[in-house]
Amino acid sequence: MSPGDKTASGDISALLACWADGDQHALAKLMPLVYDGLRRLARARLRNEHQDISLQGTDLVHEAYMRMAQQRSPHWENRKQFFAFATHVMRRILVDHARKTGADKRSGSKIRVPLDEAAEAIPAPNRGELDILSLDRALDNLAKMDSRQAQIVELRFFAGCSIAETADLLNLSDATIKREWITARAWLHRAIRQDI
Repeated sequence: MSPGDKTASGDISALLACWADGDQHALAKLMPLVYDGLRRLARARLRNEHQDISLQGTDLVHEAYMRMAQQRSPHWENRKQFFAFATHVMRRILVDHARKTGADKRSGSKIRVPLDEAAEAIPAPNRGELDILSLDRALDNLAKMDSRQAQIVELRFFAGCSIAETADLLNLSDATIKREWITARAWLHRAIRQDI
């Protein structure tokens, strides 16, 4: 099931509510329903990654699952909020991995990820590659000014969501997502250029 699918959304919402009420068994029932969606998010983010990224899709899903399982009384009311949070967790994992890999190499080299179709207009300093740590810093700064735009970029870039899927997940119109996406890309373009 992809984040935008409505199939079993009632079951997911019910299990999320049970989990929020402290039922830890609800998580075990929830994972089979959301696993395919989480794998889709991971594949979208890791597709055609630079060789320096050693994470596999399954590793990313499992790490995200472990981090989400540590949440006590999560406040996700529905599948949309859950998948938006999962996208954020995957972003954090990739950024942590990039920092660790850069520290392990001790060369100060940056971990670069190729831009996919969803993020084609986010600027890249070197032929379609973007330093994930620069993007993370820029997104943090964007979130301070406009959290919705940062969330749109997170869903489009880190989860590979389409305009329609992003609109569905955020309960906004396609036109609003397109407009905010254009504005966010322009802002990120300037911020990342200043960071390199």
